[in-house]
Amino acid sequence: MKRRVSFSLPVTVVVLAIIYIYFSTIFVFIDGWFGLMSSPGILNAVVFTAVAFMSVFSYAVAILMDAGRVPFTFMPDIEDSSNPVHEIKRKGGDLRYCQKCSHFKPPRAHHCRVCKRCVLRMDHHCIWISNCVGHANYKVFFVFVVYAVIACIYSLVLLVGSLTVDPQKHELNNGDSFRTIYVISGLLLVPLSVALGVLLGWHVYLILQNKTTIEFHEGVRAMWLAEKEGHVYKHPYDVGTYENLTMVLGPSISCWVCPTSGHIGSGLRFRTAYDGMSSASV
Repeated sequence: MKRRVSFSLPVTVVVLAIIYIYFSTIFVFIDGWFGLMSSPGILNAVVFTAVAFMSVFSYAVAILMDAGRVPFTFMPDIEDSSNPVHEIKRKGGDLRYCQKCSHFKPPRAHHCRVCKRCVLRMDHHCIWISNCVGHANYKVFFVFVVYAVIACIYSLVLLVGSLTVDPQKHELNNGDSFRTIYVISGLLLVPLSVALGVLLGWHVYLILQNKTTIEFHEGVRAMWLAEKEGHVYKHPYDVGTYENLTMVLGPSISCWVCPTSGHIGSGLRFRTAYDGMSSASV
């Protein structure tokens, strides 16, 4: 499902950074190291272009795809024996109800103050895509981060490599413009590679645990309360490492790096570690 998109300054900054890094990598780093007319130069240009294209395509899909809306007709069925987990409010123990949207919230759904609506399996609101990261676009967002990390590290390697090939010759031919491109590119690529690498590692951890960022922070509190009462807390949606991966990335390993999400289901019901057991509430 697509959504209406308005102007966003952070998205504009990201697009401009992508354009600058792409053209610097192709026409300065690769050309300076191998030469664009050589076989290694053409090969590296084609590979980097492919990675950059997948990164840009995934980024665009993450922006345009709706994160997941809660149907107005949704009504939790507490008598459904096939759904043993029903999330309740911390205070009062009632079923979770959004006063702002005036409807019940399915498991793992949360209200986004920026989007002003409830989002299915909400992870967080990301200003860099001007959209929520939720049930429908979480995999696309993750795939974008994967390609962005690969592109940044690839470009950084080409930057360093091109400096090792007679840097004095480049400086004589290009003067101050040569230094400026390298300085700006380095100032962009180094922090981007670190930040995106940390973000990728964080979401790999969340996927392996089948958690969202919100559930991680809620789980820290739940674990503390459980230990205080002498119990052991277990995240209810953690169904095993491989199953967690396939639930988010899809059943086919070959499609894990594709920005598609046709396998995710409705987002109103999720498999839990309590499936097949007696009714419980969390």
